[in-house]
Amino acid sequence: MTGSSLLRIATETSKPPARGLKGRRPDEFNAERQVYEPHRVGLPPIGPYMRELWRRREFAFELARTNMRAQHLDTVFGRLWLVLNPLMLAGVYFVLVDIIRKGPSRGEDFLAHLIAGIFAYYFVSGSVREGARTVTRRGRLVLNTAFPRVLLPVSSVIGHFLRFLPTLAIYAVVHLVTGLPINANDLFAIPLIVLFTMVSLGLSMFVSTLQVYFRDLAQFLPYLLRLWLYLSPILYFADEVPDKYEIFIWLNPIGALLTAWSDVLIKGQAPSLFLWGVASAWAVGVVIVGGLFFMSRERDFAVRL
Repeated sequence: MTGSSLLRIATETSKPPARGLKGRRPDEFNAERQVYEPHRVGLPPIGPYMRELWRRREFAFELARTNMRAQHLDTVFGRLWLVLNPLMLAGVYFVLVDIIRKGPSRGEDFLAHLIAGIFAYYFVSGSVREGARTVTRRGRLVLNTAFPRVLLPVSSVIGHFLRFLPTLAIYAVVHLVTGLPINANDLFAIPLIVLFTMVSLGLSMFVSTLQVYFRDLAQFLPYLLRLWLYLSPILYFADEVPDKYEIFIWLNPIGALLTAWSDVLIKGQAPSLFLWGVASAWAVGVVIVGGLFFMSRERDFAVRL
């Protein structure tokens, strides 16, 4: 069956189907007879799609909680591992950087910077890594149930956001112990977390779509994410990057975000307008591109799975 052919997966009932495709399309998720076919311009009607997405938001939350229970993250040791894993990783990187670095030893402020960056990076990278498989793992659900498929990558972001919250409490303790400044600028962390979430969602939608067409993507993704870690201002401060490599920070979807994150938490200062502009542009751009790409290919998933 070619891409231009119609794929019809119908659930017939005793009532006759509504007449005309146009009459069914706005309410396609609740119709008695479901017809899957390519949209004229690749995208579903955005208004009805978003309304249905909001109406079924509880499904995404429940799916996220189910995944966490399946991974035993609702247990005491599961929650403990959520915190210990990135903490131990931050400790290992701190020792390695301190060994490699020439000159005086890194101070406590760098350790706090490293922990804060690792926690934020784990949120984004975990959402992307798990989000890549959300559609392919739910093949039967996609084939047999009518719902906005974007709820699947959304659930992975929700799950990793719930895992991210306990790490904020741990970082708060580190922040107090290291004596870093506490002032009103710390409130800028809230909009930064929103931007991190938007980047996570946009990338999750993008890679979950690619995974449907390129099944080897999930195998290469861990290596790409590790490279992403090294190119992000986590193992070093952004102002330490030589001018010739500074472009990699601005071309990084979370480069400006992590720089602003460190400015707020470690330096206790508000991010510059330039940082806000770059970080916001990346977040908005990624979530729009990822969302439109996912929705434009959503009807093709049933053919590919």
